[in-house]
Amino acid sequence: MTDKNAAAAVQPLLPVELGPGKIKFAQGIKAGRWVFATGVMAQDFKSGIAPDVLAENAPHSGAPKREKEALRIFENIDAVLTAAGTDRANLVRTDQYYTTVKAVPPYQQVRREFLRGRIPPSTSIAQQGLLLPGADMNIQALGVIPQKGFEVIHHKHEALAGRPTSGYSPAVTVGDFIFIPGITSLAVGSEPRRNGVASAALMTEGAQWAGQPIKLETEFIIKDRMVQSLALAGAGLEDVVHAQVYLTDRDDYSAFNEAWTRHFTKSPPTLDIIPCIEHGLAPYDGKIEINVLALKPGGAAKRRAIDAGVPTAFRHQPQAMKAGDLLFMSGLMAFDGHGLAASVTADPRQPQFSSSAEAQAEFIIGNIAKLCEAAGTSLTNVVRVLQFHTDIREFYPVYKVWERRLGGRPVPFSAAEVPAPLPVPGATVLIEAWAYAP
Repeated sequence: MTDKNAAAAVQPLLPVELGPGKIKFAQGIKAGRWVFATGVMAQDFKSGIAPDVLAENAPHSGAPKREKEALRIFENIDAVLTAAGTDRANLVRTDQYYTTVKAVPPYQQVRREFLRGRIPPSTSIAQQGLLLPGADMNIQALGVIPQKGFEVIHHKHEALAGRPTSGYSPAVTVGDFIFIPGITSLAVGSEPRRNGVASAALMTEGAQWAGQPIKLETEFIIKDRMVQSLALAGAGLEDVVHAQVYLTDRDDYSAFNEAWTRHFTKSPPTLDIIPCIEHGLAPYDGKIEINVLALKPGGAAKRRAIDAGVPTAFRHQPQAMKAGDLLFMSGLMAFDGHGLAASVTADPRQPQFSSSAEAQAEFIIGNIAKLCEAAGTSLTNVVRVLQFHTDIREFYPVYKVWERRLGGRPVPFSAAEVPAPLPVPGATVLIEAWAYAP
């Protein structure tokens, strides 16, 4: 398919303008057989979080606020799926960002009722903040428009399934794509544990030097969880094409990457390494959560590494991977191969005369455009944008760059505030983007 035809196949769903800044937001994106609902919150698209959700004058007169918030989110997701010609039974992945772990149980309760036992692979992470005051949840959902040979199949496994409170499937396949939930070191069943973490993922109790904790936890997740989940769909580590990693300790960036790359020496997947708050994962003392996407071996969908000369911040971190009709890009910062690009730093003698966040966005989005072009697609075919800011107040200048680069086309964005520092010293913006590339 030519890029012109690809652009025609990418359709913003239910586009709206938000706030006095006239933010052009795509509630959803339909791209061929895929449907993306990104950055979904319990908003009414007029005044922020819906007043009936907040019920500020009588907050306890009805259902708990977070249950109402989750219900409104799923209603908004439902509207996107309906507009695309599909439904909730065809969701294949969700990602949840929360401002507090207290929001997880009410969200999961509503999700169980709403999805009626067909809960796709899920990732739940607590972060510092979201775009709207009063919001405790921000959801990314990925669905499909099924067709022959492209039906959603939930794979079951008692030891790998989410706990009854979450209920997600340990793997979902659709066509040649495999979706695996966020995996932590949480102990399951009768596994020995300490404060929620499987003992096999920890240093010997009382020992001060018996390995590096992040490496032990990473090895456990890969060998004792991820390999088994992939096997449910007939795949292995070599079939992984994209991964997201959340770390509670910013000192662990390079140590994690060292442990990770030992398992992915040949054609490694694209990788986004994202900080999250301390105790922001399912196991109280867990340090890491990883989710992955893979392709079935021997299937029609093929993988191809994309090289556009874009520097990445981690050793052995690929720039982008084309997998079937999707393009996955590693999380990008304004990194020039040596550190934060000089062009994005503010002049300390004139700090108010420029915006570092805007300059970082110009640098990053320019590199995203290069990767899209190298993959045979374009920036207009971006279908999912995840922005991680160390200061959420920098969202607007970053959005304005997207607006300029896309000519006002609605953006399918999610934004969350994460703990500083990002992996590149001085960087305050990290962006992960996916694009449609048939």
